[in-house]
Amino acid sequence: MYAITCCSTADLPAQFYEKTGISYAKFHFSMNGVEYDDDLGLSISPEEFYQQIRQGALPVTSQVNVQQYEDLFEPILRSGKDLIHLTLSSGISGSIGSARIAARELSERYPNRRIQIIDSLAAASGYGLLVEEAYCRQQEGMSFDQLVSWIEENKLKLHHWFFSTDLTHFRRGGRISASSAFFGNMLNICPLMNVNSQGKLVPREKIRGKKRVMGQMLRQMELHAQEGLAYKGRCFICHSDCASDARELAAMVEQAFPSLDGPVEIFPIGTVIGSHTGPGTVALFFWGDERTL
Repeated sequence: MYAITCCSTADLPAQFYEKTGISYAKFHFSMNGVEYDDDLGLSISPEEFYQQIRQGALPVTSQVNVQQYEDLFEPILRSGKDLIHLTLSSGISGSIGSARIAARELSERYPNRRIQIIDSLAAASGYGLLVEEAYCRQQEGMSFDQLVSWIEENKLKLHHWFFSTDLTHFRRGGRISASSAFFGNMLNICPLMNVNSQGKLVPREKIRGKKRVMGQMLRQMELHAQEGLAYKGRCFICHSDCASDARELAAMVEQAFPSLDGPVEIFPIGTVIGSHTGPGTVALFFWGDERTL
């Protein structure tokens, strides 16, 4: 028997973890002098979190440390189960290093147990979509080795497309210049971004206007989704306090892709990823061809 674990940055709701029994490690952040766990909105709601950012707060995130990973892993190993842990993309966080150190130390204590640390090369609810699919494959009867192989062979087929309507926080975090943010906001520029094959969030195109960038995002799904407009897989959207934009994009996707596996699921972007995007970001996730750039 084996268990699957992940981190809070998969941006899935508490109900998912309750239903599946999957355990997760909590990232952390500090804001306005207060320390928080990234605990799926229990300590601070997404609405309050983004409101504080709009008022000028600049949250600082910290990754899961070695001891916290050991605290997550050890009860599973002690119970006699092997372990597959999926980490947040190494292109975004160095947390995989701490997970690997914890795994090495625990392997010495539990030499008969297997621990596999996998770099998801994914983030936010895209990371969550990979965790969900891994769980489904486990429930279908995949062995430990089969699932590890499947994840490694398919994780780059998970597409992440983002846009932002508010560049203020990108400027505060030093990701764009003050002049770029000023003129971008003034001219209503909405950058289209994606997560590349190295698991890094990269800008792809500067598009003027929210309607246009949503249309281009839909076009990317048409180009890359498995079976194109006949796509039969799952689709997730997440957002940082702009639910109406997320719902509008979801309606566009559901109209263009009538064979989806269920309705588009919409989640809030969690506090750790949201610390870097700020409010006004919408992200789209689906299975497609392999990310190569």
